[in-house]
Amino acid sequence: MDIKTLVETLKLERLEVNLFRGVTPAEESRERIYGGQVIAQSLLAAYQTVEERVCHSLHCYFIRPGDPNIPIIFEVDRSRDGGSFTTRRVVAIQHGQQIFNLAASFQVPEDGYEHQSDMPAAPAPDEVESDIEMQRRMLKDAPPAARAWLDRPQPIEMRTVGGRFDVSKPEPREPNQQVWFRAKDPIEAGAHMHQVILAYASDMSLLGTAVRPHGVSWRTPGFQSASLDHAMWFHQPTDFNEWHLYHQESPSASGGRGFNLGYIYRASDGALVASCAQEGLMRMRKPKG
Repeated sequence: MDIKTLVETLKLERLEVNLFRGVTPAEESRERIYGGQVIAQSLLAAYQTVEERVCHSLHCYFIRPGDPNIPIIFEVDRSRDGGSFTTRRVVAIQHGQQIFNLAASFQVPEDGYEHQSDMPAAPAPDEVESDIEMQRRMLKDAPPAARAWLDRPQPIEMRTVGGRFDVSKPEPREPNQQVWFRAKDPIEAGAHMHQVILAYASDMSLLGTAVRPHGVSWRTPGFQSASLDHAMWFHQPTDFNEWHLYHQESPSASGGRGFNLGYIYRASDGALVASCAQEGLMRMRKPKG
């Protein structure tokens, strides 16, 4: 799936004033819907009911696994339209049940006090091997289906500093990582679509930060992981055709959950354009019997 296909797929069909329908790309042969897709589509549904305001924060919960084989219904609640801020709630529904909900706040653009943390040091993107090439090398002896999955067109280009760990033989690492990412092909849609696709990409790799110290991966027998919630704050508009550094850290894991923080910096000027927080399930299931 390329960027053009992603943009077209994320777009929603309006069923009623506050009711929308979305689908999952046919190319995404997953057992469940990728969380970033539902975040992006829910944000787009909210944007359909907002004029001339920009999302500055969103908070969401993953309630049930999404079924990629059927459409998703998005119901928007117009919670408040104030003088400067607009609030929306979005519920995503499949099989008559909530699978996801999102609350988002939109603001009239305005000037104000400014400060930010400096972008951390990192090797330049052209000095870092792409994740796809790295995974192809690691999985060169994997079954054909696994290699075909890597060969499919992907909308987001990612380059993990220091390399991704081998999911077949994971070794404990520090609970932090840096990932360069950007849209693989030009995003030709409006400014808010750059924000939506950044939200789509923000769910990639973040949960894995909490997993790094424990020497396990999604291929470890009995290991279970899934995003539980996701929050995002947009500090500045940005062009996601450019490289951005996703600096991630996990300050805590406990109770079968891992907590992760992410900071997204624009490479060209070091601007902090967004921040993320996510908690995810990470547990080793006990053998039956």
